[in-house]
Amino acid sequence: MSNPFLKQVFNKDKTFRPKRKFEPGTQRFELHKRAQASLNAGLDLRLAVQLPPGEDLNDWVAVHVVDFFNRVNLVYGTVSDGCTEQSCPVMSGGPKYEYRWQDEREFRKPTALPAPKYMDLLMDWIEAQINNEDLFPTNVGTPFPKNFLQVVKKILSRLFRVFVHVYIHHFDRIAQMGSEAHVNTCYKHFYYFVREFSLIDPKELEPLKEMTTRMCH
Repeated sequence: MSNPFLKQVFNKDKTFRPKRKFEPGTQRFELHKRAQASLNAGLDLRLAVQLPPGEDLNDWVAVHVVDFFNRVNLVYGTVSDGCTEQSCPVMSGGPKYEYRWQDEREFRKPTALPAPKYMDLLMDWIEAQINNEDLFPTNVGTPFPKNFLQVVKKILSRLFRVFVHVYIHHFDRIAQMGSEAHVNTCYKHFYYFVREFSLIDPKELEPLKEMTTRMCH
């Protein structure tokens, strides 16, 4: 494992969760393999995100949501030692954008939190969603719920906030570790995917608009 980015990430047990995996032999495992093969073959990311002919949109989206959850965890893992309650007392993306946490349990009203606390709650919340069989059924033939894409939009728009915070507040750390290319590819893949299927409101994408225009157009 000579790649310093991977070494750095895998040394940090506390910074990312166990990866959610797909069961071999399932339809979703095959889709996951196909999506990975496209990426590894260096296929244009705009094409790699397109729904393969004959495949179900919900299955394709489910595979990518789990994959993005795993990847964004790794991205945040690279900067998390420099993201503290002292350095980032508020979860934000520069002076214009502040993100408040709200959930169905402890924080029923949008609440300002330090970035690391927000990230913890966010990752726990997403993990609970993707491990919920009613939302992300793993058995082939079990239908997705009617509100599946609605839930996915919420997951992805919240994951996008991790990119916003990392790029705006911790980019020096990424550059210093030589992880720029990896993080940029991860971001582009995410961006093309959410645009392809209109999964994030364009207003939510505003904080990284200039960078995205340079990188993705």
